[in-house]
Amino acid sequence: MEEKSTATLEKLQEAALAEFLDKGFLGASLRQIVKNAGVTTGAFYGYFSSKEALFASLVEPHAAALMGRFMQAQTRFAERPAAEQADHMGEDSAEYVDWMVDYICDHRDPVKLLFCRAEGTPYEQFIHNMVEVEVEYTLRYMDVLRDTGHAIPELDHSLCHIIASGMFNGLFEIVVHNMPREQARRDVAQFRDFYTAGWLKLMGA
Repeated sequence: MEEKSTATLEKLQEAALAEFLDKGFLGASLRQIVKNAGVTTGAFYGYFSSKEALFASLVEPHAAALMGRFMQAQTRFAERPAAEQADHMGEDSAEYVDWMVDYICDHRDPVKLLFCRAEGTPYEQFIHNMVEVEVEYTLRYMDVLRDTGHAIPELDHSLCHIIASGMFNGLFEIVVHNMPREQARRDVAQFRDFYTAGWLKLMGA
C-alpha cells in the first residue's frame, strides 16, 4: 500500500509540474492534472486539499532553500564586527550567488515555477521579498560604514529598491532562459562585477 501511495503522489506531482510549467498556476487545470496523472479526483483529495496545496508541494522546498541560504548570507555578514565589514563586502553574497546558480541549475523546473509561474499564489511575492531583505541589509551596511568613519552619501530607499530589484530579476534570467550551467556562471560573475562597480560609484569609493 505504501508503494502504491508513493507512486500515486509522484504521478500527481509529475503531471502538476508539467501543467503548471505550461500554463502557470492560474491557468492550470486541476481536472487536467488528475487526468494526466491517471487518478481520480477523489484520489487527488486524499493527498492535497487544493490546487494551491499541490503547487506548494512542488515549490516550497526550493523557496525554503533559496531564502534560507540567502538569509544566512545576509546575517553572517551583518554579524561581522563593524570595523571588518568594509573589508569583507561581497564575500558572503558572492558565495550565496555561486551556490544559487548551481542550485537553480540542479532544480530548474520547480524553481521556474517559483519564479515565473506563481501568480495567484503566496509565492508570487518571493522575488519581491528577497529584494526587500536586500534593501534592508544594504541600508544597515551603509549606516555601519558611516558609523566607522566612511563618507557615504544618503541613498533613498526607493533607489536601493530599484537597484536590488534589477539585480535579482537580472540574476533570475538564468531561469527564464534555461541557461546552461557554465554560461550562467560566467554571465552571473560578470553581472556581479557590473553591480559591484555601480555600488562603489554611488558610495563614493
